[in-house]
Amino acid sequence: MKEGLEHTGLLEWLVPAWDAPSGVRALTTCRQGGVSRPPYDSLNLAAHVGDAPPAVAENRARLVREAGLPAQPRWLRQVHGAVVVEASRAENAQADGLFTCDENVVCAVLTADCLPLLLCTRDGRGVAALHCGWRGLATGIVEAGVAALAAAGGGALLAWLGPAIGPQAFVVGDEVRASFLARDGGCAGAFRPAAGGRWHADLYALARRRLAACGVTSVSGGGWCTWRAREHFFSHRRDGVTGRMATLIWKEAHAP
Repeated sequence: MKEGLEHTGLLEWLVPAWDAPSGVRALTTCRQGGVSRPPYDSLNLAAHVGDAPPAVAENRARLVREAGLPAQPRWLRQVHGAVVVEASRAENAQADGLFTCDENVVCAVLTADCLPLLLCTRDGRGVAALHCGWRGLATGIVEAGVAALAAAGGGALLAWLGPAIGPQAFVVGDEVRASFLARDGGCAGAFRPAAGGRWHADLYALARRRLAACGVTSVSGGGWCTWRAREHFFSHRRDGVTGRMATLIWKEAHAP
């Protein structure tokens, strides 16, 4: 099922269509409604891509206000790795995923073609956000996120695959395919031949295989292509210098 886009005030965002328990909130921002000038136009939420710091600060303030976030998101220094940290220790940590079992703590990852992957326990005890580029998928970011929530004792997991570059646009070299096949010989179906001895890679299919290997079978999302949907999403492969979307997940506090 493809998620619908929602509009509130200035901003547009994508809300996951999944069976998350009551009290778990999540969204992926779109690119419109901010103040950043080209090539970051306009709701760039990343501070590391060369955009003017006051513009990023205003965009982040708009996100908190318009989305009704309970707190400032916990931002990471993402490095395309497989480290997942607890959100209370996550602010500006060098990692590619974060999790929490606390209420009103907003986990956030930034993407512009890489796959944002959300996890939550069926009982709503824990949530996680993962930044899944091909390197992270190949080296265990999904496994690290699942293990973090398993250690928190939350039971069975649900997953949602946010907007990422689709296989028609994501072309990689043979070394990328080989790195996945070395770990999972059954993933060959996630690659199709492309011109010049290269490969079309399906990030969504690769993530689903890693989730299945971890026992996560309730997986939603995976219906968007950031490269094609220019009006909604940033794409590094398409545009080079560009902004970043944020994918957020948090647990609302229970009413008194």
